[in-house]
Amino acid sequence: MTTTTPHSLAITAKGLRKAYGDKTVLDGIDLAVPTGTVFALLGPNGAGKTTAVKILSTLVTPDAGDLHVAGHDLTTHPQAVRAAIGVTGQFSAVDNLITGEENMLLMADLHHLPTHEGRQVATELLARFDLTDAASKPASTYSGGMKRRLDIAMTLVGNPRIIFLDEPTTGLDPRSRHTMWGIIRTLVADGVTVFLTTQYLEEADELADRIAVLHNGTLAAEGSAEELKRLVPGGHVRLRFTDPDAYRSAATALREGTRNDEALSLQIPSDGSQRELRAILDWLDATGIEADELTVHTPDLDDVFFALTSSSVPSQADPSKETVR
Repeated sequence: MTTTTPHSLAITAKGLRKAYGDKTVLDGIDLAVPTGTVFALLGPNGAGKTTAVKILSTLVTPDAGDLHVAGHDLTTHPQAVRAAIGVTGQFSAVDNLITGEENMLLMADLHHLPTHEGRQVATELLARFDLTDAASKPASTYSGGMKRRLDIAMTLVGNPRIIFLDEPTTGLDPRSRHTMWGIIRTLVADGVTVFLTTQYLEEADELADRIAVLHNGTLAAEGSAEELKRLVPGGHVRLRFTDPDAYRSAATALREGTRNDEALSLQIPSDGSQRELRAILDWLDATGIEADELTVHTPDLDDVFFALTSSSVPSQADPSKETVR
């Protein structure tokens, strides 16, 4: 009998471990990915992101861990997991020697779809990804963005409810990257769960409901983008004044603030939380001092990433860094 996870979680991992020889890639990590969300796994090159994807998609056997995907135990029911997921790796699985439509029909055959159903699914997905006009052309003539769209369309042939995307926008131009973001948002709106690895921090910030930062085989931090941004110093509230007297009064009272006498502004350390912002506003009201402008500045994900992964830079690539099909 298949052991299931709570239906609100699409993926769970407890104590996930993997080593290649004396190189420990994943050192007992825990993950919990809610259904119908985007979960982003960040980390430097060699941090183990691709290994995690390969294990959770049944392509690599873990050394240890209690792992469930789509409600199925990964170790005892790998076939059930495979039937529920789709995987798009770093490198395209598209066959350049055949047309886009033929690539789609090949995937339909691999999923054992009846001929009529396979053609229908291929036609619908090609239209969905704006590839109908190019369907009869060799995939070798496609742009990078078109190949990536075809790659994901092929992944969707089996109607997976969980999709692993391993650095899906690497090498794409900004326009193609934004197109891919739109595709991912549409998938999630349809209830699909997306497990995303990326080196583009803006991408994680834009798409992910939850973000985990992987470093030296362990999770350095996990949370929403806003929660992670509060972990590192540098956040502040900036008060700007046009009245020099109001500025001097505020500067005298708020001694922890950094003064900018030329700009008539004060920079007050803050984590950007509602509580701290309310305290500053209450203080301004109580003292009768009026700031002309108040802005909240929080660290971005770049700051978070560098703060959490700056202790050392891995010198070796992830040993499982190969094409994921």
